[in-house]
Amino acid sequence: MTATATATPGTATPASPYQSYVYAYPHKTAYRPLPDRPALRTLWADEPKDALSLYLHVPFCEVRCGFCNLFTRIGAPDGLTTAYLDALDRQATAVREALESSADGADGQDGAGGAGARGGVRFATAAFGGGTPTFLTAAELTRLCDIAEHRMGADLRAVPLSVEASPATATADRLAVLAERGATRLSLGVQSFIDTEARAAVRPQRRADVEAALARVREARVPVLNIDLIYGIDGQTDATWLHSLDAALAWRPEELYLYPLYVRPLTGLDRRRGGPDPAWDAQRLRLYRVGRDHLLAHGYTQQSMRMFRRADAPPQGADDYACQTDGMIGLGCGARSYTAGLHYSFDYAVDMHEIRGIIDDYVSRPAVDFARAEHGRRMTADEARRRHLLQSLLQAEGLDAGDYRARFGAGPADHFGPELDRFAERGWLADDGPGSPRLRLTPEGLAHSDAIGPELFSPAVRAAMAAYERK
Repeated sequence: MTATATATPGTATPASPYQSYVYAYPHKTAYRPLPDRPALRTLWADEPKDALSLYLHVPFCEVRCGFCNLFTRIGAPDGLTTAYLDALDRQATAVREALESSADGADGQDGAGGAGARGGVRFATAAFGGGTPTFLTAAELTRLCDIAEHRMGADLRAVPLSVEASPATATADRLAVLAERGATRLSLGVQSFIDTEARAAVRPQRRADVEAALARVREARVPVLNIDLIYGIDGQTDATWLHSLDAALAWRPEELYLYPLYVRPLTGLDRRRGGPDPAWDAQRLRLYRVGRDHLLAHGYTQQSMRMFRRADAPPQGADDYACQTDGMIGLGCGARSYTAGLHYSFDYAVDMHEIRGIIDDYVSRPAVDFARAEHGRRMTADEARRRHLLQSLLQAEGLDAGDYRARFGAGPADHFGPELDRFAERGWLADDGPGSPRLRLTPEGLAHSDAIGPELFSPAVRAAMAAYERK
């Protein structure tokens, strides 16, 4: 198993259909230290604050999967989770004060009629991610919810709340806390129902434990269960892939995410890296199509390359399928925050030693340190257009051309004509006729989402990502 090649803009076809999973743009490796360390109250002064998204990051896992390059560490020494929650509380207090000081009606009167509204600030969605949020004990999860509610002012029972979990940590007491506090979606990272495949992906688990965890999730009555599965694992075949899909379907999950396996630098599988591997690309593309067709035949609708939703699943909110947008407040040392003019976060790393150092620095910070942005990337008008195009085009419903024109004063072809022409030449863009109000990917275009996304990166972002020193 090898790493994928780098995309080359302007070529007739990309080197590989698997260039990069674009879950946020610009990528965090394009962020840099901000010399001016702008104050959050200034950053948020002119931002709409009546429908914010709240994200709390928990950077702990019981084991690190071989494919994982997320900001997380294995285990936590005695007292570290408490210290982390203490720091999260200090950060939440500082951020909330900055938001309220930058909002009209800071006396708490304006906007008070909405869910999660206080001082003109309202949260419309919330999520706990990581890492593994359910690494925390039930009591610690209660405190995490308290920080979101009492410090940030998010009404978790009134807005969609999504939480990530692993089979080993999805215990009855933890799930009871989440259900009682209003969790509407629980995402369980299963990856494979076949023990040998799980071990090959460096995710040691037994199917019996996975099934027991799924039973506990259903007993907790969280409205939406999502199951994550991975294709492209060493030794995986069409038959074993279908076996995992059917095992997942037996639980009638409201959502399923199908992820292609990537081997990324500094991860557990990184030792297997090499040059381009057309055979692996072909395996992943074949298994993707097998999985897609299987889920469509079982009553699921495709929302993106990765996401499939049961046709009768309850809705999760207006921004159900959207990538993270402006108005994102991220708390925790692995979280990002987004304003229209700046995306910012703390330092980023994949290497375990570096991650530990960043976490240790985070938990030692006084509250005043959390009132400014330290690492990030300024968003130009061009980057904002690229981000909007990426967010929309990579969803099955596509881009509303009228909305794009209203936002940016011209049509998408005026800004990205050569790129869109290339996609059309490859059969990746749907032809809905002249004057169509939507720009959509074909089924084959969706299959190549991980090649399309990187081709839309700006030269400046590409250069910053290439210059990033991995750590």
